[in-house]
Amino acid sequence: MMVGSLGERELAAVGIGIQPFFIYWMVVFGFTGGCATFMAQFWGTKDTANIKKALGFAISVCMGAAVLFFITCLFFPGYIVNIFTDIDDLKPLAVDYIRIGSPCFLFLCITVPITFCLRSTQQTKIPLYTSTFAFCMNTFFNYVLIFGKFGAPALGVAGAALSTIIARSLEMLLVLFIVFRGKNVIAGRANEYFGWTKEFAGRIVDNAVPTTLNETLWGVGYSLYTAAYARVGVTQFAAIQLGRVIENLFIMAAFSIGDAALILIGEKLGAGALDEGYALGKKLLKIAAVVGAASGMALIGVAKPIISFFNFTPEGERYTFYILLVYGAVMCIVVVNAANIVGVLRAGGDTKFAMIVDCSCIWLIGVPTAFLATRWLKLPIYFAVLLVQSEEIIKLFVLLKRFRSKKWVRNVIQNL
Repeated sequence: MMVGSLGERELAAVGIGIQPFFIYWMVVFGFTGGCATFMAQFWGTKDTANIKKALGFAISVCMGAAVLFFITCLFFPGYIVNIFTDIDDLKPLAVDYIRIGSPCFLFLCITVPITFCLRSTQQTKIPLYTSTFAFCMNTFFNYVLIFGKFGAPALGVAGAALSTIIARSLEMLLVLFIVFRGKNVIAGRANEYFGWTKEFAGRIVDNAVPTTLNETLWGVGYSLYTAAYARVGVTQFAAIQLGRVIENLFIMAAFSIGDAALILIGEKLGAGALDEGYALGKKLLKIAAVVGAASGMALIGVAKPIISFFNFTPEGERYTFYILLVYGAVMCIVVVNAANIVGVLRAGGDTKFAMIVDCSCIWLIGVPTAFLATRWLKLPIYFAVLLVQSEEIIKLFVLLKRFRSKKWVRNVIQNL
């Protein structure tokens, strides 16, 4: 929101610059989510020794990916930017954002797996406190470094990237301090995290690879939406970015139902209570529908007042408002789909089916539709967004059928 107050050009540039970070987040989220299936089911039997092994394995894989992304973004940011836009006016700002923000990968590879582990052991308050702290630090340093407050230079977009590094590094240190200084249930010696067997690692990989591919391919596909939208002009693309920023204020809280579903259902399935796990999944999907619908209506209701805070042209404001109408209208469906994939199906280890459905919809329907609407049909950006949402509707029916089949209701830690 602070970058958006600088203007459409700056917000559009950051929208391009965040793409490699978004893709990395999907990789880490996918692999750690696959590991979290085991963490949650191990918690159902209070097997903390294997929980620590799963955590150590997740950190090792995420760290390998972090090093690869860090080197690429530090030394080759220009190549990344060229993938997403051909608007020369946006490239320098986007390159600066990517290069300066590249150390974030090295912090997230530690924080994200530990946070998932804490949630899987039902210690959800700790991630809440640490993320709130990181949010406050990020907000404060954004204000200082973007606008040049308290004697600091006004760095604009570069300041936004630098403040994120500061916040993420402090978040990682706080998480490590709370877990190890406080002798948390997931704290242990180094050998407890890295003493996994070949069979143990193989079982996790078999479950986590589909979730990793799922989130990575979905993330790349979602980034290709950016590649399609970023070529229609600065104003229309800035409207997309602003629409996403505002939508996130409403949809991210709703998405947490998926995290809760994985934890709670996973515990039931790990303890062998399969019928209870299915019944709980049904309740959580109903909750997701209600929360999604309420969030969508709230988004539509406050769209115009929030848009007015940004330094946009009248045309940009109009585009953004229409985009938010689309997002609000389909939010119920999007939240239910996310809760089903991330929470319910993954809790039972049904990761391959979830991957096939999620990736097929975005790559066979969403991405082609985005390019068709923007590059060939030359439709207004809000019509393109509306057509792209058709993939969520198709996905809904397929996922609900899978849920009712009960094929996902499994105990994945048996004999491990």
